[in-house]
Amino acid sequence: MARLDELPLHHRAFLKAYRWRRIDPVPWTPPAKPLAECRLALVSSAGLTLPDDHGFDSKIRGGDSSFRVVPADTPAGILEDHHRSSSYDHAGIHQDPNVAFPVDRVRELAAAGRIGEVAPRHLSFMGSVTAPGRLVRDVAPEAAEALVSDQVDVALLVPV
Repeated sequence: MARLDELPLHHRAFLKAYRWRRIDPVPWTPPAKPLAECRLALVSSAGLTLPDDHGFDSKIRGGDSSFRVVPADTPAGILEDHHRSSSYDHAGIHQDPNVAFPVDRVRELAAAGRIGEVAPRHLSFMGSVTAPGRLVRDVAPEAAEALVSDQVDVALLVPV
C-alpha cells in the first residue's frame, strides 16, 4: 500500500476531495456455527479474471461495478489482473495472485479441517469503484444471491 506522499499529485488531490462514505452501524452477523463446519467463499476487489473472461471496463465513469465468477478449482496462477488503479504496485499480485485472491490458502484451510469446505465459486470485483450506487443497488444483491444459492456460510472479503 502506497503512502499518500508517494502518489502522483492527481491521485492525492482526488483522495482529498473524495466524499468517503461511512456505514454506521457496520452490518455484522455472527457465525451460526463453528468455522470448521462452514462453507467459505472468497470475495475480492482485485479485479482478477479467468483468461477467457472479459476484463473489467476501465472506461466506465465511476468504475465497473460488475463481478466475475471464479470456479473453486481455478488455479490461482492463471488469474489475470485487470484492476484499473495505478495507486498501488501490482507486482505482488502478478507474482502470486494469492496475495489478493488467496484461493490456495483457502483450499489448505479446508484440507486441514480449519474450515468446513470451499464454496463451488468465488467472486472477483473491480476495486476503485468511486461511484458505488450501481454496485449497492444492482450488483451486490445479485452477488449475495449467488453466495446464498451456493449455501455459503462465510465470505472472506479481500479488499485491494
